[in-house]
Amino acid sequence: MKIVKRVLLGLLIATVILTAGFIFWASATAQPTDVASQALQSDAQVVVTQQTGFVTFSPAGVSPTTGFIFYPGGRVDYRAYAPVLHKIAANGYFVAVVEVNLNLAFFEVEAADRVIAKYPEITHWAVGGHSLGGVAASLYAAKHQDVIKGLAFWASYPSDDSLKASAIHVISIYGTNDGLATSEKIEASKALLPPQTQYVPIEGGNHGQFGAYGVQDGDNPASVSAEEQWAQTADAISKFLESLTK
Repeated sequence: MKIVKRVLLGLLIATVILTAGFIFWASATAQPTDVASQALQSDAQVVVTQQTGFVTFSPAGVSPTTGFIFYPGGRVDYRAYAPVLHKIAANGYFVAVVEVNLNLAFFEVEAADRVIAKYPEITHWAVGGHSLGGVAASLYAAKHQDVIKGLAFWASYPSDDSLKASAIHVISIYGTNDGLATSEKIEASKALLPPQTQYVPIEGGNHGQFGAYGVQDGDNPASVSAEEQWAQTADAISKFLESLTK
């Protein structure tokens, strides 16, 4: 019995150590840059509001009926995507970025629920995400096809083919210099997505420049500025959101 107790105690200690190590690893997030912090401020075009569990970007003086809910990439502070989300809102769309448990979106796939429940005036919803956040967004979209009309991948792709026969509108935006979600991986992911999926390459864009949090481990250098990558992404998403109402 003493041996059994010692083994169980050893397993318990190992579990605690591993859990603590994982939490520490997940909590070491890439932080928003000064540019992201500036984009979290309201201006003449966009009203930014920090709420419990998410941040919203609303076009000033407009009552939009189309909304976009965004899931952050793994171990990236959700506020780091403010520059491009601010630009999308300035084009007339309601935008929200969700905060997720342990900074890993697959731990809180249903995070979009709290946004949708609070804004019943939005009649056309799309979800999307960067990298791991795109995977979470696709899982949410697959489960809520009665509500979600559009899905946007930023340097991302689904984990399975559950959306392949779906009527959901899908857009995949990626950088040609991405060292993680490479062009080859994006090409391979086409077999998992509806045939009408729209693909938008950003020439010279990379993985980390979809947000504003510094250099991404394993990424390649971009040959376009972050500002240009944000502008192209915001333009593509805005046109995509417009198409959901037609």
